[in-house]
Amino acid sequence: MRKSASEKTQSQALVTRRSLLVGGLQVGLVGALGARMHYLQVQESDQFRFLAEENRVKISLIPPARGEIFDRTGRILAENVPTYRVTLTREDTGDVDETIASLGRIIELDPEYLAEALEQIKKRRGDVPVTVADKISWEALARVAANAPALPGIEPQVALSRRYTLGADFTHVVGYVGPVSDYDLGRIENPDPLLHLPRFQIGKTGLEARQEDDLRGKAGTQRVEVNARGREVRELGRVEGKQGSDVQLTIDHNLQNYVQARLGDESAAAVVIDCQTGDLLAIGSAPTFDPNLFVNGISVADYKLLLEDDHRPLVAKSVQGTYPPGSTFKMVTALAALEAGVVTAEDTFSCKGYLEVSSQKFHCWKHSGHGNVSLVRSLRESCDVYYYELALKTGIKNISAMARRLGLGARHDIPMSAVAQGLAPTKDWKKRVKKEDWVLGDSVNASIGQGFVLASPLQLAVMTARLATGRAVEPRLVKTIDGVEQPSGAGAPLGLNENHLRQIRRGMFEVVNHSRGTGRKSRIMSKASQMAGKTGTSQVISRRVKASEVPWEQRDHALFVDFAPYDNPRIAVAVVVEHGGGGSTAAAPVARDITLQALYGDDPPLSEYPSRDRGRIRAQQKKLRALRPAPSSGSDDRA
Repeated sequence: MRKSASEKTQSQALVTRRSLLVGGLQVGLVGALGARMHYLQVQESDQFRFLAEENRVKISLIPPARGEIFDRTGRILAENVPTYRVTLTREDTGDVDETIASLGRIIELDPEYLAEALEQIKKRRGDVPVTVADKISWEALARVAANAPALPGIEPQVALSRRYTLGADFTHVVGYVGPVSDYDLGRIENPDPLLHLPRFQIGKTGLEARQEDDLRGKAGTQRVEVNARGREVRELGRVEGKQGSDVQLTIDHNLQNYVQARLGDESAAAVVIDCQTGDLLAIGSAPTFDPNLFVNGISVADYKLLLEDDHRPLVAKSVQGTYPPGSTFKMVTALAALEAGVVTAEDTFSCKGYLEVSSQKFHCWKHSGHGNVSLVRSLRESCDVYYYELALKTGIKNISAMARRLGLGARHDIPMSAVAQGLAPTKDWKKRVKKEDWVLGDSVNASIGQGFVLASPLQLAVMTARLATGRAVEPRLVKTIDGVEQPSGAGAPLGLNENHLRQIRRGMFEVVNHSRGTGRKSRIMSKASQMAGKTGTSQVISRRVKASEVPWEQRDHALFVDFAPYDNPRIAVAVVVEHGGGGSTAAAPVARDITLQALYGDDPPLSEYPSRDRGRIRAQQKKLRALRPAPSSGSDDRA
């Protein structure tokens, strides 16, 4: 049926309107798209160029080499060695289980280590690499690298790890590093991004922990081009970081080795300090352990052995251990009395074996008594009653003030873990801590280094150096940082009466050189090397019993302090042997041997020892040389 002219006109008009509508819509759409493209390509071009660059370029941190640690002679104690490991980044991996399975077909994976790594993968952000295989061989690393295209998110790495060259000898001084833990991250506010790197090592104990900021260094950055699968194509640039500072200690590794060997299997500690500079020449604590066990994480079995050892190898007894100083404290009481003007060196007190104070008897170690005793004799023969009398006249305020003046009851600032403050008690302290009033018996006990008084071997060595020099000697452990000399510990004069100090030193000299001195058996024979010292025994249980009648852990501690040479003091030494019994028998011989070794820098001639001891000393020197890394020069036949 043919359309009329009017119908054709209406149909054409309708088509034209529809064409115009569709065309308008198309023009509008094209215009909108054009406007959007202009917005994205022109106005937002910088932002999208940045995002595209981020997808193409990966920026990563370059861990710095940790600063190394040396002894005073330049012997390296803590160094960096290469180690090989494999990391996994979850967001680049896709299927973690499948990737781990593929990796396991290429290299052997430790199940226990892998289980821990998988836990870390779940906890950490997806862009943080986690180590899934550590300390692998070079051959294993090469196999992983060759199969890299089939292992998305897996990266073979060459890193640096810590190694302690002298093992157990410096454990309690240098400490050790270990992988950053969740605990470490939790206690640090705004942690360095370096700490999130896989198996990054930080100081856990000792100098490694206390000097962490110096030793760690600053991270560098690396820009690398990556493909769509996250594989590195090429390096685009890098900014090198800053290596950690090298630290040189005041410790002499030869003397430190000797001290550790001489302490042997005892639960003991020894400190050697230079009287002129305050330099710590040796800080020994026994027993010890190999710090290399901790560097990559110690096994549960090894850690359990250390924890359950009753000799406490994990504790640095030289600075952490505090003990009643016993009779080594008597110089403090005597000097306090002299400075207070309540006695003179010539004044005497009668010792009949005890002193009654407030209806309580305080006994002297010599039950029959010493008779009339002067200052020098009281030190020489260690009369307790003499110091009971001084305590009543001097008072605890003056005694404690003198103790602090001589370095006791103070936390010395050296970079080791948990350096103890000790205790020089006062009336206020007892009221605040014990909620009790001070009584005369407390002063009597304190006068001979018992009761509430506590001191570490480090503090006793400082005390002895101050008595020897009359200066406020401060211990120094770090000699240089990156070659820059650190402040000396020589100290200013203490302002004590030199005549009073001379009397104290004379009493200490007679302890080891007089026929009735308590430490005579451990004397040094030549006048040029003669020492002045003081024996001490501190009670662990209150009742007086023979050591053989009680378990080891209930026996008295043995102590000895000395300085040498007497006429020109160069070194001061403090030794504590836990549950060793008497200071004259357990601690004094050790201190004498260490003193001679420090003075000579090597095994001293046998002529320095009493003739009856020379055969034993010859055998001991031979045995200890075998235990030390570097054999000493010289002959065993010196006489």
